[in-house]
Amino acid sequence: MDLTQLFDTPKPIIGVVHLLPLPTSPRWGGNLKDVIDRAEQEAAALTSGGVHGIMVENFFDAPFTRGQVDPAVVSAMSLVVQQIKYMVAVPVGVNVLRNDGRSAMAIAACVGAQFIRVNVLTGVMATDQGIIEGNAYELLRYRRELGSKVKIFADVLVKHAQPLSVPNLTLAIHDTIDRGLADAIILSGWSTGNPPKLAELEEAAAACQDTPLIIGSGASWENIAELIPFADGVIVSSSLKRHGRIQEPVDPQRVGRFVEALHLGLANLSEIESAKLNHSPLPVG
Repeated sequence: MDLTQLFDTPKPIIGVVHLLPLPTSPRWGGNLKDVIDRAEQEAAALTSGGVHGIMVENFFDAPFTRGQVDPAVVSAMSLVVQQIKYMVAVPVGVNVLRNDGRSAMAIAACVGAQFIRVNVLTGVMATDQGIIEGNAYELLRYRRELGSKVKIFADVLVKHAQPLSVPNLTLAIHDTIDRGLADAIILSGWSTGNPPKLAELEEAAAACQDTPLIIGSGASWENIAELIPFADGVIVSSSLKRHGRIQEPVDPQRVGRFVEALHLGLANLSEIESAKLNHSPLPVG
């Protein structure tokens, strides 16, 4: 898979719209219009700041189910994702937490979203929801039944979880690509807001080979220049929120600052690689 074909850029920034609590959630506020209004505001803030894609997820529905979500969640998310699709010109993705890839695929296929995120596509993980098993068998066949071309971005050794099957990062990536048929790999830190370690990113990049590697958590304007040389893209949420607080709405100024930091990091990386090729002194600063 070539991310450039999907996002029209070789190193896409995918901003996240965290939906307010949805119907059946313990914190559901009883008004879907409030959910849609907040989602539209965040999508507008992300695109005005310069992101290349948007991921929509039911982040505030915690505590999550380890299996299939309630049909009301699927209905609500379908409405919200469709509305965001109408208002933005960038690709839109869906993540149905904790691991309902089937519902995410259904939503994406019906409203024309281009990709989904699946936390556990292969393997077995111990999580705060209990034991979650990979669902690649069902999901890939369901995509075929739908006649869909929605791309599957799959986490490997996902955050907020411990592996019970393949603890080795390289082997887990190979299984997710070769046996789970993931279109892209996501590597995160140990929890929301924490970045992956550089050594793990480097190992993951080597293991992915021709499959795109995407940073799944913890990226900020302070560290993105250090992280992005090992990855093909980044999913970013917490650091783009007002005051960097996950409960707050997206701040377009913070989005712009992140985008600028990424571009600067890529420019410096290009200069370094050019200097190495030409045996010139490396740029300072």
